[in-house]
Formats: sequence, structure tokens, C-alpha cells
Amino acid sequence: MTATQLPLPEEIELFRDKMWCREPELRIEEALAAERFIDRLVFCAALTDSRRAGPSLYIAVCGRRDTHTPRNVQKDPETSLAWTIKDEIVRRGRVYYGKLQGGRSTFISRRLVPHFHALLGLMPGEEKSRLSKPAQAVIKVLRKEWEMGTRDLRNASGVKERSVFTKAIDELQRSFKVIPGEIVYAPKFTYIWTLTESRFQDELACVVTREEALKEIARAYLAGAGMTLRGELARVTGLSNPDAGIGNWELVDEGFATRVAPGVYRLKQADS
Repeated sequence: MTATQLPLPEEIELFRDKMWCREPELRIEEALAAERFIDRLVFCAALTDSRRAGPSLYIAVCGRRDTHTPRNVQKDPETSLAWTIKDEIVRRGRVYYGKLQGGRSTFISRRLVPHFHALLGLMPGEEKSRLSKPAQAVIKVLRKEWEMGTRDLRNASGVKERSVFTKAIDELQRSFKVIPGEIVYAPKFTYIWTLTESRFQDELACVVTREEALKEIARAYLAGAGMTLRGELARVTGLSNPDAGIGNWELVDEGFATRVAPGVYRLKQADS
């Protein structure tokens, strides 16, 4: 049996119940509370359930440890509330929202945006060599217009094939170039896309070393999780296992965490 299959100690599950709002009395019911939740955890998934590792807004809205997204989400009040809160957070723009590595839709507190950007972002001089041609076409238009709906952006960029455009937008989100600025439902559902720098200019300008970024991302997750099993941090963030390991080892060297077993780390505070 591997470390990822081992059950967490009950005291760690109780710690996560409190930190991840997996209790009915802690459930999230509106956007301001959700923003406080994200700022406390520093980053979390948007709409994943208990079958995926890590905290999420959806789980916090449900207020239960064992949450599963129902088949008919259109008629589910918890799913509807989670989507409504997510849309309001995107509209307010006080925390970062976008897709990271692995297609994970993630919220990130402003104070950790520089750290994720240090690992995943591209400098302007790297765009031509590392971005696909469709992604370059999309961002060229956005740099002139600053924001644009999906359909208009597809037409203006010339990337009219839906699947190619979606891949280009996902690529730009992963590299911290583009974020959704608003989600509109009438007269027709669409995302309004904008440049990340339009909302997070100061955070993107902040210089953070790779080692510091890995350490602080690992710190943020461990502080909210109490313990990480083998590969857990990598699955939650999209980092590679070696990079996640570097971050966790930095916390051990600092005395913030203890190494319980290969790939398994525990918050020292959770031992007290």
C-alpha cells in the first residue's frame, strides 16, 4: 500500500474540516466569505469535490467532508450557489482566478500570485518561442483592446476554430497572461477575457526566486492541510513531484514541517 492510499490520521481530517470549511456551521454562503476563505488558505480549487485532493470552494459551500458533484448539476442548489459565488468573485477581481497546469481552475490570494507567476509565467521575451501561434494571435488582440468576449476575440484574432481557440486561451491562462474578467449569461453565455496585468500588475512585477516560490506554495498548502501525503501537493498545484518535494524539504529545514515518511510531511503546529 502506498502513502497516497493510507488514510490520514483523524486529527488531521478534523484539522482539515475546520480549515477547509467541511463542517455545516462553517459553510460558505456568499462571495465576501469566500474571499476570506481563499485569503486564509492562499489558494484552492474552484469546483472540485472530495474525489480530488485539496480544498475547494464547492466543498466549502457544501460544508461536508464527503461531497460529490451530482449528475444533474443544473437542479442542484449547492452547485448553483458555488457557481454564483465563483462568478461574483471573478467579477470583483480581488483574488486571482484562472486555469493552472492540468486545467485546474484555481483561486489564488494576491499575496501568492507572484510565487505562482515565478514558476508558471512567461516573460515578454519568451512569448514568441514558447507560446503557440494561436495564443500569440489572441494576446496580440487583447493588448490592443484590453478585454473582449469569447466570440469577438475569436473573430478578431482569426482563431475561429473553437477547439483551437480554447487551447490557446488555456495556454495563456497557464502562463499568467490572460484571465476571465467577467462571466456573462445574457443575452448569451460568454466569458469576458482580459489581460492578467490589468488586475494584478503589481503582483506580476514582484520578483520572486524559484526556490522561494516553491517553499511558499508548499507552506500555504501545508498550513491549511496539516499534512501532505506522497504526491498530494503536486496533484493539487500541478507542480512536478520533484518541485513539490523541494518546497516541502525547505519547510523541514526551516522547522515549519516534519518529514513523517518518504513524501509525507506534517505541519509541526498540528503535532502540538
